[in-house]
Amino acid sequence: MQLVIVESPTKAKTINKFLGKKYVVKSSMGHLIDLPKSQLGVDPENDFQVKYITIRGKGKALAELRRFARKAEKIYLATDPDREGEAIAWHLLRDFKIDEAEPCRVVFNEITKTAVKKAFNNPRTLNYDLIDAQQARRVLDRLVGYKISPLLWEKVKRGLSAGRVQSAALNMICMRQEEIDSFVPREFWTIEADFLIAQSRLVRAKLSRIDGAKPELSSAEAALKVAERVKNTAFILSKVESKDRIKNPQPPFITSTLQQQAGRKLNFSARKTMSVAQQLYEGISLGKRGTTGLLTYMRTDSVRISEDFQKATQEFIGGHFGKEYVPGRPPQYTSRKGAQDAHEAIRPTDVTLIPEEIRSYLSPDQYALYQLVWQRYVMSQMNPARYKQQTATFSGGNIIFKASHLRLIFPGFLKAGAEPEKEAEGADFEAIRAGAEAVIKDVFPEQHFTQAPPAYSEALLIKDMELKGIGRPSTYAPTIDTLLQRGYVDKENSKLQPTELGCTVNELLGRFFPDILDLDFTAELEHQLDNIGDGKLEWKKVVGDFYRKFKKDVEIAEKEMDIVTVADEVSDEVCENCGRNLVIKAGRYGKFLACPGYPECKNTKPLLRRINVQCPKCGGDIVHLRSRKGRWFYGCTNYPDCDFRSWKQPVAEKCPLCASLLVVQKKDTLGCSNTACPYTREREQANE
Repeated sequence: MQLVIVESPTKAKTINKFLGKKYVVKSSMGHLIDLPKSQLGVDPENDFQVKYITIRGKGKALAELRRFARKAEKIYLATDPDREGEAIAWHLLRDFKIDEAEPCRVVFNEITKTAVKKAFNNPRTLNYDLIDAQQARRVLDRLVGYKISPLLWEKVKRGLSAGRVQSAALNMICMRQEEIDSFVPREFWTIEADFLIAQSRLVRAKLSRIDGAKPELSSAEAALKVAERVKNTAFILSKVESKDRIKNPQPPFITSTLQQQAGRKLNFSARKTMSVAQQLYEGISLGKRGTTGLLTYMRTDSVRISEDFQKATQEFIGGHFGKEYVPGRPPQYTSRKGAQDAHEAIRPTDVTLIPEEIRSYLSPDQYALYQLVWQRYVMSQMNPARYKQQTATFSGGNIIFKASHLRLIFPGFLKAGAEPEKEAEGADFEAIRAGAEAVIKDVFPEQHFTQAPPAYSEALLIKDMELKGIGRPSTYAPTIDTLLQRGYVDKENSKLQPTELGCTVNELLGRFFPDILDLDFTAELEHQLDNIGDGKLEWKKVVGDFYRKFKKDVEIAEKEMDIVTVADEVSDEVCENCGRNLVIKAGRYGKFLACPGYPECKNTKPLLRRINVQCPKCGGDIVHLRSRKGRWFYGCTNYPDCDFRSWKQPVAEKCPLCASLLVVQKKDTLGCSNTACPYTREREQANE
């Protein structure tokens, strides 16, 4: 018997179908061995010796694996192909007393029969550089968390935490909010005009230059003055230009861009995106096709695609869309500086598995994400789109107006499902000749104001974290979750805003632990961790260099940090047990109401977010709630007497076909809550 160990039961089930009867595939259910929760587990005074123990509650699972390991002729460690997977394999290797020189490590970027069998034919020894990188990261995070968090418990309130990536991300959100709060809008004006060309063609153009410079109109007075001058100026059509414009496809997804696009287009949180991607990676049953992974490994920052898969993709594009959509040579994309190239970009494992053709085997969320990845990848391997861009220039009295016209002449990658750029209305400029008289028919001055930088959404935060080098693909989603769970950040209408507690913690950390909040420092430390994984640095030296300064900061903070009180937000609801007004608190599953009289009064209630929609079953109020698994849903306030529940947001309007409640299907679409009813319409037509 040959034993194979992977992380998840789903992954084990899929792989088991690819291997012969002589293999037994078991799941570790993630990490089995780790640092103890009840103590630091790292001895900084003894060369950073690390204490590893069996994770509480995992003893039975580890004992079962040991039992199989004793019987096995050969053991393969097939955990995920990243630092964490390498660390899990290392812990198991030591526990099973496998020889370090034994080629027992099996890695694959996709869970398909071909990829899995190829990996088992080419096992390797463990990569101790990756293991050291994971150890360094784990030790650094433990030192920061276990040294600062008790201070926050003592000086602010219990249940708080700090972290190397978590605190840097919180600082980014707080700084952005400061920018928004201090922003002063600046007034500016633009001017457009309608020109009648040769007494037959009306064209709207925008003021481009005046007296040789770009227009800077900061007041109504200035704008009206220019508008009057324009009205009294004779113009001609001085130039008509035409040129081809190329629009290239975007590269295939990496972890950060997938999370960003899934957030924007599907309204997925970062955590939900990774959860659904994990499902697609580990394997989906496709009827007669059997169970197979549909996506490659979802934690990557490389845009590389294997040569063989690119060739297969070119054949598919030529057959499905036409040979004119196939580039002369396969496109090559460049990963950002500092990216790890261990894995390919996120792509379908089989490009011929068209989303619509396998939709019946997928949940709505799985289908939506698979379609997003499939389209992005296929488009990345297609020819560019080509547009005809025409520009008409109107000149007179040292004033220049310009009008543009855009027309799609070859869709290229847009054929795979992307929206083309908006084309100009009306006929193009090809029939217009330069030198024609252009008569001003009307002038349109318009007032504008500069806008404050946008509040962070999850997508925008992940984008900036990636640009600044804060965290790694595997840390983006957990970091955001932690900020929300600690009550440092609120999420309202998809926007992340720091709470009073978050701002207080950020200010304290900035005063006593400036390096932890410094984005350049955090990015450089992340770079050093990458260098450990590449075998360029020794992990204990990196940790030691960090700890010497950090230890002094901790000692100062212990002596000088004052106690800070952050008052809980008081609600309008009254405690039915003692009569006090309930306060809003943050917990593991989101915000809730609690009595301020704790521990004398331990009354708690869910925080109900009303949406001004009545329950169709009992007439109660529908509220926005969070499940224990962290998923948001809509339910009735009369639960458990009323069991109404909806994953999609209901609106105060009934379906004209069946009288069921309408729900938000997408950002711009309403549909019937009755799945058997086909009614849908554009959301802007609704009265919600």
